Amino acid sequence: MKDYAPETVVVDTDVLILGGGMSGCGCAVEASYWAKPLGLRVTLVDKAAIDRSGPVAMGLSAINTYMGMDGKVTQNPRMPERYVEYVTNDQMGLMRQDLVYDIGRHVDSTVKLFEKWGLPIWKDEAGNFVKSGEWQVMISGESYKIIVAEAAKSAIAALGDKGQIIERVYITHLLKDEKEPNRVCGAVGFSNREDKFYVFKAKVVYCALGGAVHVFRPRSQGEGFGRSWMPPFVNGSTYALILLAGGELTQMDNTFVPPRFKDTYGPVGTFFLLFKTPATNAYGEPYVGGYPEQLAKWAPYADAKPTPTPLRNYEMILCAQEGKTPYWMHTEMVTERFKKEITDAKELKKKLKEYESEAWEDFLDMTIAGATYWAAHNIDPLEQPSELQLSDPVFIGSHACSCGAWVCGPDDLMPAEYANDFPARYNLMTQVKGLFTAGCGVGACAHKFSSGSHAQGRIAGKSIVRFANDHKDFVPTVSDATIAKLKEEVYKPIKLYYEKCGYTTSPDVNPHYISPQGFLMRLQKIMGEYAGGWETGYGTSDKMLEVGLTKLAMCGEDIEKLAAKNLHELLRAWESIHRYWVGEACMRTRLARKESRWPGYYFKHDYLKLDLSKNVFINVKYNVDTKEWTVLEKPMIPIL
Repeated sequence: MKDYAPETVVVDTDVLILGGGMSGCGCAVEASYWAKPLGLRVTLVDKAAIDRSGPVAMGLSAINTYMGMDGKVTQNPRMPERYVEYVTNDQMGLMRQDLVYDIGRHVDSTVKLFEKWGLPIWKDEAGNFVKSGEWQVMISGESYKIIVAEAAKSAIAALGDKGQIIERVYITHLLKDEKEPNRVCGAVGFSNREDKFYVFKAKVVYCALGGAVHVFRPRSQGEGFGRSWMPPFVNGSTYALILLAGGELTQMDNTFVPPRFKDTYGPVGTFFLLFKTPATNAYGEPYVGGYPEQLAKWAPYADAKPTPTPLRNYEMILCAQEGKTPYWMHTEMVTERFKKEITDAKELKKKLKEYESEAWEDFLDMTIAGATYWAAHNIDPLEQPSELQLSDPVFIGSHACSCGAWVCGPDDLMPAEYANDFPARYNLMTQVKGLFTAGCGVGACAHKFSSGSHAQGRIAGKSIVRFANDHKDFVPTVSDATIAKLKEEVYKPIKLYYEKCGYTTSPDVNPHYISPQGFLMRLQKIMGEYAGGWETGYGTSDKMLEVGLTKLAMCGEDIEKLAAKNLHELLRAWESIHRYWVGEACMRTRLARKESRWPGYYFKHDYLKLDLSKNVFINVKYNVDTKEWTVLEKPMIPIL
């Protein structure tokens, strides 16, 4: 393998979209629309295939962010304000309200596009959308992502030779312009199917490569190691690339710990919200609302309606500490309720059939493992309950947590105090000139979900085209020496493997290198045991984090010893590297925060309290030249 020399492919474009998930597809639709009359080139790159890329890959059973301002469900012009109030309360008072409001006022137009493109949205007899909660509408969404991806592909195809989609390419580094140190001008990556190294040069870069799972150890091990929530292939590239390019990450301590059906990570929202399914501890007692004295410590949010997700989770943790698990989702009690409420036998039979169909569809639409688990364990949800469990922590900035990049907000909403943080006023640009993000990439902006991520991608799409047009004379400056150095770094794991694999009789055990799987297991062990994973009941402390950072640093030293026997393992190696940076950002943020703001996501034994006297975002920044971290505090400034 000494002569291994993959072909270098250089792609010149104007607008570079990295990631083909929901926000990336939204960005592609909007950017293509505005780029066409300007004659700008648009290139979308994804490490998979955009038809089934991102968190909505398997489908979805509900759209979780919809205001309903068009009268389909309700007509309330104050819906964006109410949405901001809800999101702020759910995240215990720390939220970039300007970013959340911006989504609230635009998201309904995205949902209308979904329906126009062919997404089946449930409707009642009057033709209104069927809601399962204040913000959710039910859908038949097994093909949700395919529909959204088709729209993105069509939009880029309409650009003719100025538009292209390149799939199966993993992005490893962003390119910094050599004339302007704080400016991105492209990216590099490798094909995970062919021996090709890609160099993308662009006027503007949109980086939305998903959140991250498997930074913490998943509950499912052994043959079930791939099971997680969300998909196992979201690995934190968005956060790592923005961090290493010089951008600030915010709220990286705020990981989401989703309560899910045990072992399958199946969704619970439809059962709680649509079916009103009761959940109890092992003794048939409700755990929600069962610990008022402990929750009172988190006033005033303990009294918020609905109860914030972190506090509902905390009740599950308290229940587990008392040894009152397993938790049960009593799907059979819904059947019992129907039997009491409906006296007509024919109507009851119809209702039970409808419930059974919708319960199975909920899993078949988005988590097939849930349906196969029922079948494999002889569980009839009409007659038996199913176990619940708190899952492993995940970095999903578009869900019920707010990790991600610190970004510029819209001109009419962003507090003036944040303006100096950014090199220019472009909505959703990071602190690195020309680098934008959306969806899971945007921090301090929770509860976007699929529709909000797509809407925010559209907002960013318009913004990046404006930036590219404003800088149409910009020509990226990257030397051949820089490209050669990056190419050497990208393929080093393959060269190392074949140089040293013959040293031992079993190539998987070798003193000269570490496998991607071995590296990932070490990372997950450190995060789980020191940073507040499920192994410690989601608890950590300053002392635990200090030891964890020491161990993590030693783990990081082995990045240069990663080895890969083929392109698939090379992909896994770089996924692990990006996860490493997410893990360290998380640990450093948790060490800096001297409170337990979200006790159901993680809590600190030495600061088991809420500290409203210091209502701040905690940001982290990394200098790749000096290898130094900086921790910063940003004030929470409400706009309502």
